[in-house]
Amino acid sequence: MDFYFQNCKIDLMRKFLFFLLFFLPLFVFAQGGIVIPNPLKATTVEQLIDSLVNFVFYLAIAIAPLMWIIAGFLLGVSAGDPEKVNRAKKIALYTAIGFFVVMLAKALVSVVRRIGA
Repeated sequence: MDFYFQNCKIDLMRKFLFFLLFFLPLFVFAQGGIVIPNPLKATTVEQLIDSLVNFVFYLAIAIAPLMWIIAGFLLGVSAGDPEKVNRAKKIALYTAIGFFVVMLAKALVSVVRRIGA
């Protein structure tokens, strides 16, 4: 019987800790005591989309040349093996397609901004 009450106490302590950890912060935040600043620095959806497109654009500018260098290296060390040559060609082709899509997205955002202004 003592074992049963011990398990009940542990179960009650778990429920109390669950309440403290998950529900008590909701009451604290509801009082307005803690303010979390916006890490994106975007106040509108337009600014958010623009910042995301810019991030992906600059990331693509950094990664695309590296991928083309890797494709060229793989092509150079393929020693005429058709499978390795095709792999290098696919890497170069998919890098070009991806870079084109990123450039198109950047241009599309610019066109939509000019139309809306």
